[in-house]
Amino acid sequence: MRDQSGRRRVRRLAIGTAVVLALAGMNGPWVYRFGTAQYHEYKINRPEYKAANGHWDIIEFPPQYRQDTIHAALLHTGKVLLVAGSGNNQGNFARKRFDTRIWDPVKGTVKKVPTPNDLFCTGHTQLADGRLLIAGGTKRYEKLKGDVKKAGGVMILYNENPDKPITLPAGTRFTGKKNGRTFLSQDPVLVPRATKVFDKAGKWLRNNPGYGRVYVEAPKEGAAYETGTQDNYRIQGLTGADARNTYGIAQKLALDKKDFEGIKDAYEFDPVAERYIKVDPMNEARWYPTLTTLSDGKILSVSGLDDIGQLVPGKNEVFDPSTRKWTYTKTVRQFPTYPALFLTQNGEIFYSGSNAGYGPDNVGRDPGIWDVGTNKFTKLPGLSDPDMMETSGTVLLPPAQDERFMVIGGGGVGESKLSSRKTRLIDLKAKNPRFVDGPELEKGTRYPQSSILPDDTVLVSGGSEDYRGRGDSDILQARIYHPDSNSFTRVADPLVGRNYHSGSILLPDGRVMFFGSDPLYGDKANTEPGKFEQRIEIYTPPYLYRGSRPSLGGGPQTIARGASGTFTSDHAASVKKVRLIRPSASTHVTDVDQRSIALDFRTSGNRITVTVPKNRNLVTSGWYMLFVDDDQGTPSKARWVRVP
Repeated sequence: MRDQSGRRRVRRLAIGTAVVLALAGMNGPWVYRFGTAQYHEYKINRPEYKAANGHWDIIEFPPQYRQDTIHAALLHTGKVLLVAGSGNNQGNFARKRFDTRIWDPVKGTVKKVPTPNDLFCTGHTQLADGRLLIAGGTKRYEKLKGDVKKAGGVMILYNENPDKPITLPAGTRFTGKKNGRTFLSQDPVLVPRATKVFDKAGKWLRNNPGYGRVYVEAPKEGAAYETGTQDNYRIQGLTGADARNTYGIAQKLALDKKDFEGIKDAYEFDPVAERYIKVDPMNEARWYPTLTTLSDGKILSVSGLDDIGQLVPGKNEVFDPSTRKWTYTKTVRQFPTYPALFLTQNGEIFYSGSNAGYGPDNVGRDPGIWDVGTNKFTKLPGLSDPDMMETSGTVLLPPAQDERFMVIGGGGVGESKLSSRKTRLIDLKAKNPRFVDGPELEKGTRYPQSSILPDDTVLVSGGSEDYRGRGDSDILQARIYHPDSNSFTRVADPLVGRNYHSGSILLPDGRVMFFGSDPLYGDKANTEPGKFEQRIEIYTPPYLYRGSRPSLGGGPQTIARGASGTFTSDHAASVKKVRLIRPSASTHVTDVDQRSIALDFRTSGNRITVTVPKNRNLVTSGWYMLFVDDDQGTPSKARWVRVP
């Protein structure tokens, strides 16, 4: 019976191939396209092709569960948190429709989760207890020039009274002394008291005014309310000493573009209860911030646009998971938004220069090593295409002990058409670290998605040649980077284009999921509005088409740094590598969480005993996926292990 069904299958394939070839030989262009498409479908589904190139599958949620996913994080339950917030949709923002989904890639189930605020363009990172810290988001959407109807801008407020602060409610009116125009504040604002300054002998010298900032807007529409120059503004409603000591100063208040504005709100997401838990808000509002784990387990929050749409002026802060509160760092350093910041093995921070967009083109863009405590910043030389680091990706190459990074592609500042084909490598363990060029990409690539695989390679896929896929420039190509040979291998092409608002995440079964994409236009001529890509795509690497994979079972759920744990495997004798991989938290092709740590191990019979390194900067506290690889480079399914 088996032989007969096998013969029928072979016959069907032969007939199908003959039909495809016959169709391809006909003259009609439609028939040629049909034949080519059919042959391509046949080719990519052949077992030998999958074994060499891997395979892509599209997952489309039922309509009621679809959303514009901006952020994704792998939880230690094996499920994936998919966060949209308003999903870059101003209509959703106006209706306060904020979305989150929990997707189980094993069971294929999707669940809606109540979302407490607009977490569109928030920051996030994994915490030691398995929760996800989420901080920042959207207070107000941008308005492009032409859509702005009321003149407005930033008002700087000063308080010269050293004895008390001043609180001004939203709707406070400010009237210019020279121009006579009146503007209204859009939010409440606290203006701190002035600071007394004394000389060494204790003699009072002066008061340094306290200051605050608030966005103000004209009471009516029209260009008649625009101001062309700086002016001092009286604050209506204040009397006596308050009126004399408190005032505003503003530059031009006009109908210029208004940027996005951030929020201070912060939450922990509980992966077991599958809900958001509100924690202490940040001191600064942030939209597009980066969150990075520090040596002591606290979380550093950096950059972002604040509550008046300006780049946070280097005022960085840390979250203490034990108190769930934020405090400012003692030092100040400014970066563009979503900077790629990685904890190094000596406890300092490596900044690769990768970022996702907002900020001056001459501030905080040089790559280097940053000591957060002392604020010392050591620039790193050799970076090629240094003016095309926006929308580039950065990955800590496996194994993490080598402390080698790859910076991939990128583009010019803002809406520039420029994009880079470069990859750049840097070895932070070298005596004098400097960037050198790695293998080039075929095309200049913005928004490259990159995921570490358990066999010590890196999957690099997608992106676009132009800003947000402009000109139908999505790149339907994928490559696997081999750190040992410093080379790329071209693999199966993805089926879905991915550009802005996209990312990728390694799953516990060794596959990689891709999410998002927010093209500016929907056609090559740039005349039709783009449509957000709601489909998820799964890449199954070649190593999962080899017919067998090592098993991994038993063992402890917790292993301390410097300690060992024993697991069982029927294939223990063939195991050649053991890797501990931190789960991803990805957005805007920025994922500073992912890292793959090599573990020492020994085998005996069907047992594998692994040892976790002692360095807490290499292995921060938290949940990890434990993979073992056999002598063919095939990984097991992961076991979840917590490092306390």
